[in-house]
Amino acid sequence: MARHRAVIDVLCACRIPPFVEHGPIVERDELLRLLEQVARGGTSPEAAVRALADGYADVPGVARVDLDRVHRRGIPEVVFGERKSAAQVESIFRHLLEHGQDALVTRLDDDKARALKAAFPQGEHNALGRTFLCRARPFRDVGRGHVLVVCAGTSDLPVAEEAAATLDAMGHRVQRLVDVGVAGVHRLMAERARLDDAEVIIAVAGMEAALPSVIGGLCARPVIGVPTSVGYGAAFGGVAALLAMLNACSSGVTVVNIDNGFGAAFAAALYNRRKED
Repeated sequence: MARHRAVIDVLCACRIPPFVEHGPIVERDELLRLLEQVARGGTSPEAAVRALADGYADVPGVARVDLDRVHRRGIPEVVFGERKSAAQVESIFRHLLEHGQDALVTRLDDDKARALKAAFPQGEHNALGRTFLCRARPFRDVGRGHVLVVCAGTSDLPVAEEAAATLDAMGHRVQRLVDVGVAGVHRLMAERARLDDAEVIIAVAGMEAALPSVIGGLCARPVIGVPTSVGYGAAFGGVAALLAMLNACSSGVTVVNIDNGFGAAFAAALYNRRKED
């Protein structure tokens, strides 16, 4: 252990890549884990060199896991679960966790979730949001405040929960406000204090999708609109909601893609993140 730490100190002192001026590709704790894996025989020296030089881990025939993303963006790579097998997701998860990074997958069906739960009993499955999270380290709050996820109707909940679960995985406190769509706008007005108290607001709505525009006109907070594919035929699978949000009367409303709770959460995390983190 002491020898490993001495090696790390020498690398830092000599400014040897990956310890360069813009910051390390691999943090001290991650590098220490990598050296320990080499010492135990769990990782070959060649694989360790590749991880340090390239900033990614190669999962042959499956993926090249971007280990450097957490240092570039502040958030580890997230796995999109659709069209991936449970075995593929499991392989990517193991590489992220071995490098001390949290592992999150979105758009996960129940069969894949059961397989992942068997492989990672400690994992957190959000069945409604279709996410699965394995933490490499305990939750650490990195936000200036909390993010409020506002849902127009119960049918929009799966997208809202994807956003909430993603924010939690990224280290942000989340509050939820459910079924306050503009068909009964008095329900939203009764929660005005909660809107003002949030640092960032995510507004999830389908059909006519007026919710982000109303919220944007009520409070001085960043509002991120998420159009959902909820609605009858003329909703065109969420296109009507998307166009309505893009044409919001309130200034400054940001809009992500249809049903993209993850994208809204990522944007909210960047808005809410403390500078020192």
